[in-house]
Amino acid sequence: MSNLLAARSQMAVSLAFHIIFAEVGIAMPLMMTIAEWRWLRTSDGVYLELAKRWAKGTGILFAVGAVSGTVLSFELGLLWPTFMRHAGAIIGMPFSLEGFAFFTEAIFLGVYLYGWDRISPRAHLTAGALVAVSGALSGIFVVIANAWMNAPAGFRVVDGQPVDVDPLAAMANPAALSQTIHMTIAAYAATGLAVAGIHAHVLRRRSGAALSEAMARFHRAALTVSLLLGIPAAILQPISGDLSARFVGRWQPVKLASMEGQFESVAGAPLRIGGWPNVRSEQTRFALEIPRALSLLAFHDPNAVVRGLKEFPRDEWPPVPVVHVAFQVMVALGSTMALVAIWAAGVALRRKRLHYEATDRRLLLGLTIIAPFGFLATEAGWFVTEVGRQPWIVFGVLKTRDAVTPMPGLIVPFLAVTCLYCSLGIVVVWLLWRQIVRTSGMERSR
Repeated sequence: MSNLLAARSQMAVSLAFHIIFAEVGIAMPLMMTIAEWRWLRTSDGVYLELAKRWAKGTGILFAVGAVSGTVLSFELGLLWPTFMRHAGAIIGMPFSLEGFAFFTEAIFLGVYLYGWDRISPRAHLTAGALVAVSGALSGIFVVIANAWMNAPAGFRVVDGQPVDVDPLAAMANPAALSQTIHMTIAAYAATGLAVAGIHAHVLRRRSGAALSEAMARFHRAALTVSLLLGIPAAILQPISGDLSARFVGRWQPVKLASMEGQFESVAGAPLRIGGWPNVRSEQTRFALEIPRALSLLAFHDPNAVVRGLKEFPRDEWPPVPVVHVAFQVMVALGSTMALVAIWAAGVALRRKRLHYEATDRRLLLGLTIIAPFGFLATEAGWFVTEVGRQPWIVFGVLKTRDAVTPMPGLIVPFLAVTCLYCSLGIVVVWLLWRQIVRTSGMERSR
């Protein structure tokens, strides 16, 4: 394995691991705050129990996310020193703001976890709301830094060095709005529907006498709150995806061509569903094509010209099959989530309230099936974002091969970090499994 491949693989493993905890860190605080707010409003103790249990889960996931995020920050400097030398002064501001947001989140999460009987209910709810806001801001600032890598702005290059740096202009880069909206909504959709899927599974499996009325109320409440977040996010996600597609079509046409397996420049280009792009023959086979749909979605003009891969130098093509398949997976999973969310919303509208029963077995099965879809779609989406930008680490400015450290033997830290994340993953699954089992069997302990 070459040093470049080892460095890229290490960053891929680190990001793939961390992004799950980042999404949970954005969405779970909002869910636990909603649960506590409903308890304060209704005095129903089931929401208090729900808020406390979700707070414990949030604490576990926050701790592991902090570890994996710290590893990522070190990797940027150790594996990509040339990148940091060029980009540090330009994107230092969003990283600094992310640090402030992270510490704010950590402080108020501590207040929330240990302040149940020590501060007033209103102050405690406010602490939860601040955790939710700072968690979302933390994710937004990091995504802004990544967006700059896709659409660099706020500087000029003179003799190979960045000059006239404007950090605010860098933060307001053309990709920032679409990427932050898409990622934030993805976090709410993925986490909300994942939690809904867990409780839907319990309700469906234990719809008979095995589930006491107290536990049934608990899981129905959890399902209601999680869908309150997951339904609108999953429905809005395709709309935010349209915004992202328009950015890619305008600013990164080679990525758009790779996503769709588009080798020829075509006016009124078709949208492809499935298929396999063959780089040698420069054709995409076995795809279902919808005429003019790609031009319409990317440019809001069914006759717009979509530039094909052949217009760009071959050495600036990303790994086309990887980008195409990852994009297809992301769209398929996201679309399925949106359809199930519309189904769940329709059930709630017919009843004129967001409430579900164990008798809704088909819907509960659907929610159970799509529980992991949001996280899988996020992983696929980051493959599209990062692999689709190759061979550039900063699009059009700095190539990845020129940014990697010259230190030899990078396969060693790659294997070590991979083992670390595997160990952390096992610990997290075990801890959360204990929480879920204890929740599912709470009636037996009473």
